[in-house]
Amino acid sequence: MNGIVIIGAGESGTRAAFALRESGFTGSVTLTGTEPHLPYERPPLSKPLNGAVQMKPICGAEALQAAGIDYLQGVSALSLDPDTRSVAFSDGRTLTYDKLLLATGARPRRLTCPGAERALDFRTYADAATIFSSADPGKSIAIIGGGLIGMELAAVLRGKGITVSVIEMAAKPLGRAVPPRFAAKLHARHQDEGVAFHLGQGIAAITDDAVLLADGSAVPADIVVAAIGVLPDVALAEAADLATGNGVLTDSFLRTSDPNIFAAGDCAAVAQPGGGYIRFESWRNARSQAETAARNMVGGKEAFGAIPWFWTDQYDLGLQVAGLPQPEHQSVIRQLDGGELEFYLDDGRLLAAAGLGSCNSVARDIKLAEMLIAAGINPDPAALADPGVNLKALLKSSRAA
Repeated sequence: MNGIVIIGAGESGTRAAFALRESGFTGSVTLTGTEPHLPYERPPLSKPLNGAVQMKPICGAEALQAAGIDYLQGVSALSLDPDTRSVAFSDGRTLTYDKLLLATGARPRRLTCPGAERALDFRTYADAATIFSSADPGKSIAIIGGGLIGMELAAVLRGKGITVSVIEMAAKPLGRAVPPRFAAKLHARHQDEGVAFHLGQGIAAITDDAVLLADGSAVPADIVVAAIGVLPDVALAEAADLATGNGVLTDSFLRTSDPNIFAAGDCAAVAQPGGGYIRFESWRNARSQAETAARNMVGGKEAFGAIPWFWTDQYDLGLQVAGLPQPEHQSVIRQLDGGELEFYLDDGRLLAAAGLGSCNSVARDIKLAEMLIAAGINPDPAALADPGVNLKALLKSSRAA
């Protein structure tokens, strides 16, 4: 028996390796990663401690050894042959497998303007260390991209007293993932903190000391960071003739077009009950998919159905979103001490919820809202809007019904 090989040692790949053992699998498990580190969490990279980038390990070497997981670090998978069930690696070795998990994650989207090579990425520990080691007070930084990563980085840098400009092609920042109500509030907070925004602007070029915009203006910058999103890393899958689209296409059990190969995390685009495929980018999704894939690789038949969820911390504000809010949804607002919630209903059914507040003031309510979504209830909008109506009580009544 050749065992299971996992390509990618991020949150998804590492969690899957341990989940295999927790599921009772006793065969060989090999975890491979391209970075020269033990597996680590990415969210803390944008939250330096005392000016130093945090590397928060997902697990230690001792835990890997105790679980009987062979960890090959600093090696890249060069080719995958589904016919022979084998993978060739950059260190010259070839591994065979019974089942394989692709947890290759995503890679930064690249700028194409003149001088693009001057822009720094913000994805790995090495990227973060480069940025924060250079980000001294008195310097100016231009962040190209006003999405979640760019805005989180802007908040941290402003806290260090650094001049920050955010350049975004869209008319508003945070337009793709964050509900408009909360995107506007976060935008306003950044402006209050002194972040300069250049919206609706394309990039003409990047020079040694500025970003030149399409309208002919220049944004002074000692450092430029590209945060224009990520692309699923599907090169290995494509070369092996697996089905791909906006990610490695899987069925609801996270199986790819080859029944012996599964995919999970940022690289996986999962089939949806109503048709189409969705790729979810979040820490919790990576972990949930990993656990589902691991159980299915050893004989389970568990459809992945976790509710999408993400969070972001900017200054002292915390945003959490559960489900997939859509513009056509009915919106219901609930005011809280220190924050507010927004619920999203479709034909009366609760499908999503979001909350923004100081620190973790909305965390408990979003967790309860997530449980209400999972229960598939049609709540009274007036009850959702009334802060005097306990969400836990709504959940209990829905379960009783």
